[in-house]
Amino acid sequence: METASCNHSDHPNKHDIAAVIRRELESVISERRASRDDPALHAARLAVRSFQSQRMADTHADLLKSPGTRPAAQFFLADLYGSEDLSQRDASLERVVPAMERMLPATALQTVAEAIALDALSEKLDTGMARCLGEQFTEADYIAAYRKTGTRTDRERQIGHVETLGRALCELVRIPLIGSTLAMMRGPAKLANLAELQSFLERGFKSFKGMRKPGDFVDTVVRRERAILRRLYAGGTNPFSLGGEAG
Repeated sequence: METASCNHSDHPNKHDIAAVIRRELESVISERRASRDDPALHAARLAVRSFQSQRMADTHADLLKSPGTRPAAQFFLADLYGSEDLSQRDASLERVVPAMERMLPATALQTVAEAIALDALSEKLDTGMARCLGEQFTEADYIAAYRKTGTRTDRERQIGHVETLGRALCELVRIPLIGSTLAMMRGPAKLANLAELQSFLERGFKSFKGMRKPGDFVDTVVRRERAILRRLYAGGTNPFSLGGEAG
């Protein structure tokens, strides 16, 4: 497996990154708008995300308990895969992409792009699951729907986005004085309607900055999620029980 090294090169320029953000935001907003206009689908989608968030909390319980990795694990669960409706945040982001491109360094902008790309694909997959499951379902129902909806390629891409985002955060914490830069951006970001985005970056930075080996954390999360994916598609029982693959 390709490891989540903290070294990354060949960044696209800020204009190209902003174009990716616009494209992925359009996808996210479209999916969430369809859900908002259908109360039953909206409720089912929230139920799916709640189930998945709890499953991930169970899978990575040790990372959530350990003082060294707890902030990063909480950031991944709450900021990247929480169950709340983020449609208002997305609409705000759409309006301020030009300001983001102007104010943020390329590495920070790349981190945002990766987070939104993950969000866009997760929305697509979650909507498919929600249409199949409804608001009430069992773990067995969920497993059957997982195999039935979406494609394995999409599921692998989803974990790939998690890995790439983790790498982007690894690189973000290596930039000299980036913590001070993000703190200094609070006022200008608020004036430019970028307060939520600036806060997201600062939370991600702080959660990764406190770890001795952030790359190892990313490796662990990705390895476990890929093991679960394999088990789900293999059709065996207890696919969420990792056994010897948990470490």
